[in-house]
Amino acid sequence: MTIIEVKDAKTKKEFLEVAVIINKKDPVWVRPLDSDIESIFDPKRNNFHAFGEATRWVLKDNNGNLIGRVAAFINQKKAYQSEVPTGGMGFFECIDDKKAAFILFDTCKKWLAERGMKAMDGPINFGENDTYWGLLIDGFVHPSFGMQYNPPYYQKFFELYGFTQAYQQYTNTIPIALPARVEKIADWVIAKPGYSFEYLTVNKFDKFAADFEEIYNDAWQDFENFVPISKEILLDSFEKMKPIMDEQLIWFAYVNNEPASFIVCLPDANQIIKHLNGKLNLWGKLKFVYYKWRGKMDRIRVVVMGTKQAYQKHGLESALFRKLQFYVLPQNHYTEAELSWVGDFNTKMQAIHAALGATRSKTHATYRFIFPE
Repeated sequence: MTIIEVKDAKTKKEFLEVAVIINKKDPVWVRPLDSDIESIFDPKRNNFHAFGEATRWVLKDNNGNLIGRVAAFINQKKAYQSEVPTGGMGFFECIDDKKAAFILFDTCKKWLAERGMKAMDGPINFGENDTYWGLLIDGFVHPSFGMQYNPPYYQKFFELYGFTQAYQQYTNTIPIALPARVEKIADWVIAKPGYSFEYLTVNKFDKFAADFEEIYNDAWQDFENFVPISKEILLDSFEKMKPIMDEQLIWFAYVNNEPASFIVCLPDANQIIKHLNGKLNLWGKLKFVYYKWRGKMDRIRVVVMGTKQAYQKHGLESALFRKLQFYVLPQNHYTEAELSWVGDFNTKMQAIHAALGATRSKTHATYRFIFPE
């Protein structure tokens, strides 16, 4: 077998094609947009390159056939927050062959060790954890936009190599119609004096970006390995969301005009992207508009929720879902919402999901491998 670093147009194309080769017979796999994958490795389109580095490889057999791929990266803001310097690996695809998988893992380990790392997390993304993060280990059903999907046999490769689970991420599904008791509580919260709610509008994005940053950095500050989010990262994420974004699926809550809570939802664009074969060229854009007009996106993905610590028991999360209901139900269009993802360490958010009547639909796992001395 031959491992080849991706450095030119030919190997970039091969990197994308590996995923097709591995998953083409899986009826629920959705090929991500080529441009979305390529943007992760482009310093001009991914701000994480400003404080990190990334590279990637493809693996070929003795006949020159593509049989695997992988990427490795270092996020300098997070690498030294663990007990040992830790890099990342991801975008792993491989035929069902242990030797091939281990060559890919070894390649990442060597590259990271040469740069001072002593462990690697994977499979993760060189970006925020809302996309392409974790190994799917349960719930091999239709993947929502940006969610990691992989063949079931990948898990054995990670565990045989010596990766151990650092944490699990749960994805839950709820119907758009909330339980009556939740609606009652939400209506009471919405009517409280001093409480107000707004959905995102593009022409006031700077304001909402600042509100998001304030809420997010307060809500997550006590979690292990937390890194504050920046406005630059938010702008980058916003640009990626714009083609599929529905403004009234993104809501903010305020208490006496203070930003207090938010919910960010996106239509499940994968319901359309599966028809595009990874290409968002002119024909792909026309097909996207056509399927969107036909109402082919009937699911929404709750990408992230956050509430300042001072307001985490005020019922704001239920109120934000209620605001979503007021917009969604009259359209008779969206039928369910996927809440993705919440870590097993985030017991507060798990409790909120349970109160909303959610049921478990998928489980991803983020693994860690400590390099042998």
